[in-house]
Amino acid sequence: MSDSAEFDIIVYGASGYTGRLVAEYLAQEYADDAGLRWAMAGRNQAKLAEVRDQIGAPADTPLLVADTDDPASLDALVKRTRVIITTVGPYQLYGSPLVAACAKAGTDYVDLCGEPAWMRQMIDAHEQTAKQSGARIVFSCGFDSIPFDLGVFFLQEAARERFGSTVPRVKGRVRKMKGTFSGGTAASLKATMQAAKENPEILKLLGNPFALAPGFDGPAQPPASKPEYDEQLGSWAAPFIMAAINTRNVHRSNALMNHAYGTDFVYDEMLLTGPGDQGKATADAVAGDRSLSSDKAPKPGEGPTAEERENGFYDVLFIGEADDGRTLRASVAGKRDPGYGSTSRMIAESAMCLLRDATDTGGGIWTTAPAMGHRLIKRLTEHAGLTFKLEDA
Repeated sequence: MSDSAEFDIIVYGASGYTGRLVAEYLAQEYADDAGLRWAMAGRNQAKLAEVRDQIGAPADTPLLVADTDDPASLDALVKRTRVIITTVGPYQLYGSPLVAACAKAGTDYVDLCGEPAWMRQMIDAHEQTAKQSGARIVFSCGFDSIPFDLGVFFLQEAARERFGSTVPRVKGRVRKMKGTFSGGTAASLKATMQAAKENPEILKLLGNPFALAPGFDGPAQPPASKPEYDEQLGSWAAPFIMAAINTRNVHRSNALMNHAYGTDFVYDEMLLTGPGDQGKATADAVAGDRSLSSDKAPKPGEGPTAEERENGFYDVLFIGEADDGRTLRASVAGKRDPGYGSTSRMIAESAMCLLRDATDTGGGIWTTAPAMGHRLIKRLTEHAGLTFKLEDA
């Protein structure tokens, strides 16, 4: 990462639905930060100018043109900045050239990727280059997977303090969530399903809990693939749609931290739906929902309204279980719609954390916990409306 770069942060895809929210957040949250040099980038300068004016960004906010289909334009773009924030997905369709350019140039990179097979391909192709160049490439810096990756990290650090060691079993349970999915999320899911259909190797990767921890094969993990009654919590639990990416990132964090959670670490995620017949009926309905992969799913560029984003929220419980039966509970909660209102803040603060706080993190392909850990937790609580706390059982 070059200190002499023209910009600190470039938001690539700033005229898209989520990129616009990220640019708007930077413009508002860091309006008085004269030391932050940031720019908006995308394919169409006129559209960027229109968005800049609509979000109230300064009239002199630089607008840069680059296109995924033109690798030379991406090479030129990444050399001008210290950190790239990219919201241009599905990443398996549009993200590979930008990761390659950043790894080569030594430019830091954060995205919102929830596509584990593609992420593994990028790890295999570019991790060594990133280590050599000093580029810190951090995937999944939104609702997938920051609250979950940092939630487990936060709980394990507390377990180390309270019990003298980390715990081998953690359950992640989404207690409350209000928000909608956008067309970008639906497009990523469809692209992943199509890729798996065409390539058996991708299907195999998608089924491996340790797909993002190359060379490691850990213990069997709970499938969490059908409704079940959680006696400990007195509630029915349904499969959680984002568990397939979050669990992989948590296991990668463990591997990158030299298995700080243990080589026998077991982790799963589910969505709590309440007790009794109503809870069971809701869990069954969630398990049977295929709307995101259907033709009725929102199209790219579509997403929740400003009111929906502001009124959204989420609350995730983590339960750590020690070998001797002792338990520890922690929670991560966030204001605003998880996928967009909160995500746009999380990815922006991840970029700020790499830029200003996690300066001792070396090059490589990272997850948020080992790359930024407590420093990112501090930023998220101070700026992005998240809370991390321990709870009494």
